[in-house]
Amino acid sequence: MFLFFLGIAVGVAGAWLAWHGPAGRTAAGIGGEAPPPDETEAPASRAGRHAAAATPTSAAASRRHGAAAWSEAAPGSSRLGAGRGPAGTGESAGGAAGGTVADVGPSTARGLPAAALLQEGPPPGPARVALVIDDLGRSLEELADLHRLGVPLTYAVLPYESQTPEVVAALRRRHDEILCHLPMEPKSGGNPGPGALRAGMSPEQLRQSTLAAIAAVPGAVGVNNHMGSALSADPGSMSTILGVLAERGLFFLDSRTSAQSVGFRVATSLGVPAAERQVFLDDDPHSAAVAAEFQHLLEVARTRGSAIAIGHPHPATLAALAAEVPRAQALGYRFVQVSALLDRPAAAPPPPTGR
Repeated sequence: MFLFFLGIAVGVAGAWLAWHGPAGRTAAGIGGEAPPPDETEAPASRAGRHAAAATPTSAAASRRHGAAAWSEAAPGSSRLGAGRGPAGTGESAGGAAGGTVADVGPSTARGLPAAALLQEGPPPGPARVALVIDDLGRSLEELADLHRLGVPLTYAVLPYESQTPEVVAALRRRHDEILCHLPMEPKSGGNPGPGALRAGMSPEQLRQSTLAAIAAVPGAVGVNNHMGSALSADPGSMSTILGVLAERGLFFLDSRTSAQSVGFRVATSLGVPAAERQVFLDDDPHSAAVAAEFQHLLEVARTRGSAIAIGHPHPATLAALAAEVPRAQALGYRFVQVSALLDRPAAAPPPPTGR
């Protein structure tokens, strides 16, 4: 009889252990040692995650905003919304800082599947930043300051300024990325400079003026608009201008001087590789304001994975960049040329030919 009851007790104990054992092991695993990092993860991502662990409130903020911010641009896409700027009333770059997997500390990531983390922000890896310097062609002096930054830049050169040939020659010697900074008519009535494209021009006049401006900036790989809040909102005019770029194999950067600009949309419809700027660095040309906009640029890049800013060779802008660029690099941001952040649509089909 004693052996009978002993057997029953052993059986009950074994059944209890079989039922509760995996749960106990799982709980210990979650509360104990974190899983090792993925060996394919970039070192910058690991460093970012450890930094976030040291500042848990920052990581929490990243988790709160990351998913909503990243939903505005699909992973792997360079299609970015326009940011703050002088004519950008109502345009938002999603200014709140967004999180990435690298922003999530080990204690938060512990026990969560990778898919859940990816839903909270853009894919891991360094955020990319492109800096475009507009209005070049008036002096060679600022080029030395820009080159001393030691990062890739994109240089937008006005076609008909006093030193345009010399500036272009200097940039080409260094194999820098050059844009033709195409002057276009603004709504404000301001003067866009010589050779400007205007709303009253015929399609052929727009075409010839665009060709002439591109020829004045040899070596340009793309075009962005100088002013142009009036012309860039006109689909017909932009189709003519961007048709020239399609023929010449050039890309288009929409400077977004108007919230009504159709440049990006028309460019991609014609098969022209294109991008839009997100931030104007120096609408307020004081060093503190430029530094604040630079921080906004980093927030946008962190949220979306990449961002484009436009600045000018003002002394305050050059000084702010000299201070802020090394700090951004130390934080893991990667500076690239605009051509690395283009949407590259399929080429538009040729028009039908009649018999």
